[in-house]
Amino acid sequence: MDKLLEKLLKTAGISGYEAEIAKIMSEELAKSCAEVEEDSFGNVIGCKGSGKKKIMLAAHMDEVGFVVKYVSKEGFIRFVKVGSIDDRILPGQRVVIKSAKGDICGIIGAKPPHIQKEEERKQPVKPEDMFIDIGAKSREEVMERVSIADMIIFEPNAGLMPNNLVFGKAVDDRVGCYALLKIMERVNVAAEIYAVATAQEEVGLKGARTASFRLNPDFALALDTTIAGDIPGVREEQSALKLGEGVSICTLEAGGRGFIVSSRIRKILTETAEKNNIKYQIDVLEGGMTDAAMIYMNREGVSTGVLSVPTRYIHSPAAVFSLDDLQATIDLAVKAVEELAKL
Repeated sequence: MDKLLEKLLKTAGISGYEAEIAKIMSEELAKSCAEVEEDSFGNVIGCKGSGKKKIMLAAHMDEVGFVVKYVSKEGFIRFVKVGSIDDRILPGQRVVIKSAKGDICGIIGAKPPHIQKEEERKQPVKPEDMFIDIGAKSREEVMERVSIADMIIFEPNAGLMPNNLVFGKAVDDRVGCYALLKIMERVNVAAEIYAVATAQEEVGLKGARTASFRLNPDFALALDTTIAGDIPGVREEQSALKLGEGVSICTLEAGGRGFIVSSRIRKILTETAEKNNIKYQIDVLEGGMTDAAMIYMNREGVSTGVLSVPTRYIHSPAAVFSLDDLQATIDLAVKAVEELAKL
């Protein structure tokens, strides 16, 4: 696996705690951009090229996770979720608390089903009934190493699978961050190209709002992940996207409450993909939004598109995606920027 991709997947950075991943993005963007800075909100912005048009490329740095809320007298840690996480996957998961005194491994625990009453077993365990066990015997022992509001992430992991698939923590949206870096290495057009690694997307698309207002681009592309439907239990009418079948071109998010692509941008993206023999899939999202939902409403409006990597098990300890789809996303973004710069 590409070492940079692996590094991005394993790095810590929940919403509002993006410093570690922001440092990597700043260092990597400096290799291809004339200027790189971190703004007051925490977005990392790189710029290259010159011309009459401004084109913004955005990928969010943050991942879903948790923060320490409280420590019981027995030494168990209560937490708050940051971002949308399915409660059903949490019991038994390994996590890492990013303490100022070093990483601390823990296990998310809950009352065992063996001693639950029948009515309890019928209900999913709620986050407020879960805790993190770090092997401590008292609150005092925990507080020697942990502070309230410390960041907690799923245990870092990444690896290769058959058929050019990859699994890893924080796939949403570190694959977009990787794509952003690779696009900036390749793109060379007569326009100002801004690479924006956005902060706090998972909790309200916040960084995209502030960055797009500041830059006020003519065009924008959001680079993200989207729901692959090629697993048992998902009907094609819910999601027809498949791993290995190409980049996803999103047309509508959250049933229209989020981003809706214009016919002009949709035509540019699809025709560019076809002209360059880049495999693509069309996506219509009933739920979920990307940074595009904020960017395209900026000021008087920004012509925006969304290119996503279809992904299984998003917002879990290990999501799965195809390297072929990631490459298709990079290829289409580069060619689309070339077309947008001509307009």
